[in-house]
Amino acid sequence: MSPLETSRAALARVRGAEPLVQCLTNTVVTNFTANALLALGASPAMVDVPGEADAFARVAGGVLVNLGTPHAEQRAAMTEAATAAREAGTPWVLDPVAIGALPVRTPLAHELLALGPTVVRGNASEILALAGAGAGGRGVDAAEKVEQAAEAARELARTSGAVVAVSGPVDLVTDGARTVRIANGDVLLTKVTGGGCALGAVMAAFAAVTEDALDATVAAVTTYTVAAELAVAGDRPGPGTFAVRFLDALAAVGDGDLVARAALS
Repeated sequence: MSPLETSRAALARVRGAEPLVQCLTNTVVTNFTANALLALGASPAMVDVPGEADAFARVAGGVLVNLGTPHAEQRAAMTEAATAAREAGTPWVLDPVAIGALPVRTPLAHELLALGPTVVRGNASEILALAGAGAGGRGVDAAEKVEQAAEAARELARTSGAVVAVSGPVDLVTDGARTVRIANGDVLLTKVTGGGCALGAVMAAFAAVTEDALDATVAAVTTYTVAAELAVAGDRPGPGTFAVRFLDALAAVGDGDLVARAALS
């Protein structure tokens, strides 16, 4: 099937299965991430305490590990959850937020990468840093463009076994052999705290119900970015109004919207 067809089928499965997604994510975006999953039709669980993260990762449909605010207790829980997910066969997403020169999260990202994430998502600078080909960006902002990270993303996918998604004006998703670009979305996603981080959770929801990780990731990005376009349709909102409209759009986005708007190549 084409990427559009697999994306349509994956969205229907998410809505039908309501997958349980464990989120070990940063304190800045917890609420928005949970609401995004609920709007999509998934079920969020913010279980990031050592001693609980292991057991929950074994029963969740998917797991997100986001390094945005990695305090000591959460770092232990992240390693616990990633190890358990690998052992249980639970798909999990690694979001190496702001890695590069920062001395705590950067080695942690590499340790987690060795535990075999199903998907790695980040901006171009984060992907280059994780692949050992760059120094990182300015905090959560990318210093490089998506296409500058394309070959590093493919090599990272080949060496890690993960699907790698590079976020930007045109998103790139690769498993090292296949590469799909998604030219949807809106710049207002970058003006809302959690606009990027919540996508990692959505990827985990799609991976929970889709066997092929590349298909799952393409479907997640396509659904998410088409929803962003729906949220700005008509009178263009400001960032605050957009955040509310975006959650509404995630709840409403459907098969017809993907057919009408998805820009996949």
